[in-house]
Amino acid sequence: MSLPILKFDAVVVGGGGAGLRAALQLSEAGVKTVVLSKVFPTRSHTAAAQGGISASFGNSEEDNWHWHMYDTVKGADWLGDQDAIEFMCKQATDAVAELEHYGMPFDRLENGKIYQRPFGGHMAEFGKKPVRRACAVADRTGHAMLHALYQRNVKAQTHFFVEWMALDIIRNANGDVVGVTALEMETGQVYIIHAKAVLFATGGSGRIYQASTNAFINTGDGVGMALRAGLPVEDIEFWQFHPTGLAGAGVLITEGVRGEGGYLLNANGERFMERYAPTAKDLASRDVVSRAMQVEINEGRGCGTNKDHVLLKLDHLGAEVIDQRLPGIREISIQFLGIDPVKQPIPVVPTCHYMMGGIPTNYKGEVLDGVDEKVVSGFYAAGECACASVHGANRLGTNSLLDLVVFGKSAGNSVIDFVKATPEHKELPENAGAYSLERIAKLESTTGEKVADVRRDMQICMQQHASVFRTQKALDEGVVKMREIYERAKNVVIEDKSKVFNTARVEALEFLNTVEVALATMIAASVRTESRGAHAREDYPDRNDEKWMKHTLYYRDGQRLEYKEVHTKPLTVDYIPPAKRVY
Repeated sequence: MSLPILKFDAVVVGGGGAGLRAALQLSEAGVKTVVLSKVFPTRSHTAAAQGGISASFGNSEEDNWHWHMYDTVKGADWLGDQDAIEFMCKQATDAVAELEHYGMPFDRLENGKIYQRPFGGHMAEFGKKPVRRACAVADRTGHAMLHALYQRNVKAQTHFFVEWMALDIIRNANGDVVGVTALEMETGQVYIIHAKAVLFATGGSGRIYQASTNAFINTGDGVGMALRAGLPVEDIEFWQFHPTGLAGAGVLITEGVRGEGGYLLNANGERFMERYAPTAKDLASRDVVSRAMQVEINEGRGCGTNKDHVLLKLDHLGAEVIDQRLPGIREISIQFLGIDPVKQPIPVVPTCHYMMGGIPTNYKGEVLDGVDEKVVSGFYAAGECACASVHGANRLGTNSLLDLVVFGKSAGNSVIDFVKATPEHKELPENAGAYSLERIAKLESTTGEKVADVRRDMQICMQQHASVFRTQKALDEGVVKMREIYERAKNVVIEDKSKVFNTARVEALEFLNTVEVALATMIAASVRTESRGAHAREDYPDRNDEKWMKHTLYYRDGQRLEYKEVHTKPLTVDYIPPAKRVY
């Protein structure tokens, strides 16, 4: 069956912060660009980012990008690539100023400068004192960013295909990426989108876990597509658990609450973070705070009937500060739990939040294949689906929004250069869409398991075997279980065979991406015998730089692992050598 073909210079898959920033760069340069998005762009998961975007303006005290770089390297537990980290931190102030010029309505100081709040792990004077580096729009920073970028794209006449889902990467005989197959949800029609360049900005995959701050659309589509196309995924064992997910609901409660002066309490009414991070206290790095909270719960000092959460106290800030700086948090707490934080503390628990790993790229956004980092012609990635790697083993708060705009723009610039140097579209391989059609047809088999059943078992397995704390026994059992679930996933079926807005088909295709990510995570985590950043092993509590200062590469074919060196050489400054990570 031949599929209809649509031709563009560039296709951007994903309409969140990274996709919109990349598309803007392309459209303004005159590159014929289409953005595929499963949801309307301003509903992308970037809208869930609350607390701020980091940049060393030094409005309230002296700050500079060198300290931001040091904090990011340290936060990454020295697994981040220092060339990419330097690039991001140096670009930060320009990136935020650019957003401000696009109309992003940052909160202001009385002198008119952008308001900045403290955030976990961001310190001045190389870790000596907390610094204000998070540029904020109350507690709705990501939401404001999305709207500013979308409006700018409308002005630039970017073409949008909304409620379209990319299915598979199309590669030619040389391994060059020449397009994607995509499903138009409204009609059920599958198309080939033939492009000179493909840029993935598909976001994370937090729905592999049972408890997650992630939107239901965060199903690892980009990673799943890359793995099926024979490309590796990098550092997929590293998953950040945000310290303050709303207990019982998983909804994000921003770190900005602690940045504004909120703090955590255990059942004894004790500010326990002073024990775990004497200097930074509640503003230590996220993995440190999450582990401290889990220890308090595990040792019986949790709150509530089941002693399964701790409390986030902010009533002492007063209604005026909360309504001005944290209005969304007050609304979320009242809506989901019936608790007004002006009057009583919010129950919180560590919750899966962010994927540090992803499709391997350099700081230019070019996708890399293998230990020798061969550039994949025509393929680019940015944002949470990519691994540059600026976040290493643990991401600092507010660096996610920065990552989106810095590397979205950088990848966009790389695509512009590539398109200019590629006058003609490369030929599509024969039967370019056949693989995608086969995958869809298999879902309509008469016998098999329900998607919801296999997905539930996958999420429970991830939660039980690869959560905040990990052990060899739990991970080995998890690998066995996940391989069984992976085999079951090959036989999932849907009852609804209709074409028009068949959400069951979309959910099934999303799940088939998610389960690829879950298996990769479990296998990669079971082999890394150390604790580093968000990967905390109770049986290997120390970081092992001699053996494990290297990036994991996981390949779908044979479920095999390879390892490559960390980029320890920054672009212009001195290398920051590994040190003990204390806050």
